Amino acid sequence: MKKHNFSAGPCILPKEVLDKAAQAVVNFNDSGLSLLEISHRSKDFVGVMDQAQELALSLLNLEGKGYKALFFMGVPVWNF
Repeated sequence: MKKHNFSAGPCILPKEVLDKAAQAVVNFNDSGLSLLEISHRSKDFVGVMDQAQELALSLLNLEGKGYKALFFMGVPVWNF
């Protein structure tokens, strides 16, 4: 039986999502490289970031309203 997390924070992801993420860690877009290994300037990675930004704005109903989605590493912005 699969365990379920009912606390705040991370949620249970569908098996299909976990399988796709696992495959990307091994071989992203049939590039022969992991998503963790490709350059942050490569077309593949830029495509991932562009899609993530579009999805974030879409989920918040902010697309076309002059907003941009920014992603920061795990350090509070005020400490850099």
